[in-house]
Amino acid sequence: DRPTHASPAQNNSFPSLTMGAKGRVKSLDNEMSDEEEKEETKSNKTSKSRSQAKEHKSQLERLKDKDPEFYEFLKEHDEELLQFNDEDIDEDVTTDVEDAATDVEDADLQGDDEIGRHRVAEKKEKPSKNVITTAMVDSWCNSVQEKGNISAVRSLTRAFRTACHYGDDGGDDSSTKFSIMSSSVFNKIMLFVLSEMDAILRKLLKLPSSGGKKETIMDLMNTKHWKNYNHLVKSYLGNALHVLNQMTDTEMISFTLRRLKYSSIFLAAFPSLLRKYIKVALHFWATGGGALPVVSFLFLRDLCIRLGSDCLDECFRGIYKAYVLNCQFINAVKLQHLQFLGNCVIELFGVDVPTAYQHAFVFIRQLAMILRDALNTKTKEAFRKVYEWKFINCLELWTGAICAYSSEADFSPLAYPLTQIISGVARLVPTARYFPLRLRCVKMLNRIAAATGTFIPVSMLLLDMLEMKELNRHPTGGVGKAVDLRTILKVSKPTLKTRAFQEACVFSVAVELAEHLAQWSYSVAFFELSFIPLVRLRSFCKSTKVERFRKEMRQLINQIEASSEFTNERRMSISFLPNDPAAMSFLEDEKKSEASPLSQYVLTLRQRAQQRNDMLTESSVLVGEHSSVFGKKISESDEEDDAWNEEGASVFNSSWLPGGDSKTKKPKEIKQKKKKRKMEEHNTVAVDEDVVEELVLSSDEEESASDTLSAGEDDDEKLVPPRHRSKKQKPPTNISKTKVKSRAKKSKKRKRAN
Repeated sequence: DRPTHASPAQNNSFPSLTMGAKGRVKSLDNEMSDEEEKEETKSNKTSKSRSQAKEHKSQLERLKDKDPEFYEFLKEHDEELLQFNDEDIDEDVTTDVEDAATDVEDADLQGDDEIGRHRVAEKKEKPSKNVITTAMVDSWCNSVQEKGNISAVRSLTRAFRTACHYGDDGGDDSSTKFSIMSSSVFNKIMLFVLSEMDAILRKLLKLPSSGGKKETIMDLMNTKHWKNYNHLVKSYLGNALHVLNQMTDTEMISFTLRRLKYSSIFLAAFPSLLRKYIKVALHFWATGGGALPVVSFLFLRDLCIRLGSDCLDECFRGIYKAYVLNCQFINAVKLQHLQFLGNCVIELFGVDVPTAYQHAFVFIRQLAMILRDALNTKTKEAFRKVYEWKFINCLELWTGAICAYSSEADFSPLAYPLTQIISGVARLVPTARYFPLRLRCVKMLNRIAAATGTFIPVSMLLLDMLEMKELNRHPTGGVGKAVDLRTILKVSKPTLKTRAFQEACVFSVAVELAEHLAQWSYSVAFFELSFIPLVRLRSFCKSTKVERFRKEMRQLINQIEASSEFTNERRMSISFLPNDPAAMSFLEDEKKSEASPLSQYVLTLRQRAQQRNDMLTESSVLVGEHSSVFGKKISESDEEDDAWNEEGASVFNSSWLPGGDSKTKKPKEIKQKKKKRKMEEHNTVAVDEDVVEELVLSSDEEESASDTLSAGEDDDEKLVPPRHRSKKQKPPTNISKTKVKSRAKKSKKRKRAN
């Protein structure tokens, strides 16, 4: 046979065939290597999961031997955690790995577009949350009350957080498990958590059902129970504080604070929350209405009693500053509310008198420095800082504190410096226009003298008032309106000349002088002490031209003389010297029974003064003098939990939600109303000023009815320079146009005649 020879074309095709075979072999090798890598990753993942599962199972077995109590607790409350099987996990892991592998293969076949769609779908599914319903809340409440299930407690805590943060800007955070609820669900969650959470937490932490002090929490913080459940306590207190800042209804705030008071002991473990709670309670105490100030004060007082030094300093400073901010102005309506605030401050200082002394010393020293500056500089601004309501009300507050704790050795030393300050204030500007302020200072001095049993010479301050010409002449300003000396510090010049002001001043002088002398009408030296006041009162009766004043002072003189005879008769029978300690027991029994004539006369004067004040008081506030007395009713209400629960059910029975439209609309409406009122008042004041400036032309009669201070005597007062006048004020040369025209015509006629 002949050998066959291939053509050149056929020879050229052999290399391509060999190259294609080699490529197929390489692709097959790559596929085999990919499959091997996948199998290796599967085996690695399964081995890792098996090792982790075995390790977790061994840990649970060791826990049973190491801490059997905790193991039993987990068995009761979370049995699913202990029912752990490594085989199930192996199966789950293998199936997960296989599913993942198949998903990867499908994704390779379907392309990158489908992978992107799958990821977008997963992102959309993540934010989906469980909507809280009434049935869910009822099931949680029942499981907590009947079984004490810890998982239900955690669910309630999460739901409580969602309810408290409803309407916040960050309320749709993906970390929260539950979503928004209706107002009925909100009310149910709030009522149950506020009413029962304290008892639940105390049961979990093995604490008594009520009470406790700071030391209890300090010891508890080192236990396993606290490490397991402290996050529940912090969540409850923190979310309750947040919703307190969102609430607008006073009854709702009062109920919330009332329930939180039982859990205030836990704030010892969270200093930052404690400071925030103090600020919120002080705000509600100073600005709240209804029963809210009382509830807020009881919350603060309970904090000071239970936590001690952790909050005493901050509470004392904060409540004093809040009082100062509220006492800058006084009228007949606000007077009783201010008395209530002062009583609260004094009551809180009684929790720890030694600590209160340190703060009182600093605050009284500040008042003394203000007075010293006024005495040294003698400027209008310095005088105004002393003769304002804020300064005088602070003196009233410390007077009440010293009278309340005069028997305490830690507080009584403050009586002397406070007496010096009050005496200096009374003598700072000795003019008739400041008679109300001087009478107020004399009342404070009489209270300190009666509480401490020390002699304070106040008779000279009163007798100097009687010798001023404004009280010795007939009133030239008419009868005038009734003057309430409790609500003013300074009177205007026209008021000085009225009959009502003169009668109020003379009657008040008689009352305060009788109070002062009645305190010492049982002293051995009463005859010598009352001699100079009797002489000056007789001279006033001779010099005064008003018969009513003369009659009033003669009655006082007769009572002083009768009391002097009362003590002299008993003084004749004693044998001890004046410096003998036995003189302290002189007429001790008579003093207790108030048997002297002057004491009996003082009782009648007090009744008259009370009747006068009742007539002057036109209205009162809801939180007045009755609520300022901390008596048995408040302590009894602390134990009436059922009544408070009923009140809570009635309070949380509205459609209000935190951050809702109702909350955002009300402040705007209030602001608009306030703006309208201010504009109306501004317009009326402007009109009144224009009318007064048109009528009053002489600088001697120019007077303002406000309580602003003019330094020194009346002769030192000057007109405001023209460049300092406002646009509304006009120069005191108001001549009508008709008069100007008539004068111009007369001048023309004269020229023609000439």
